[in-house]
Amino acid sequence: MFLKQKQTGDLIEVLVLADLYNPCKTEILGQSHSGEEMQDPEIFPKSELIFPSGEPLPVCWIDSHYNEIPPRPVALMATP
Repeated sequence: MFLKQKQTGDLIEVLVLADLYNPCKTEILGQSHSGEEMQDPEIFPKSELIFPSGEPLPVCWIDSHYNEIPPRPVALMATP
């Protein structure tokens, strides 16, 4: 799978897809496809990556707390 680096616009090939889908991982191992020679694998922060179309990554891939229900406030009882 290819993603695009926000700052440079370079295509990044994701080498370990499981890290991309895992919201607990903030970085992925990837290989930049810029220039004429094959680049060495590097670590890329997910926050710097988008889809080649320009869309952001799904929140469920980035935020491990995306589906948690916030605690309900407890009503304080008035004491006489």
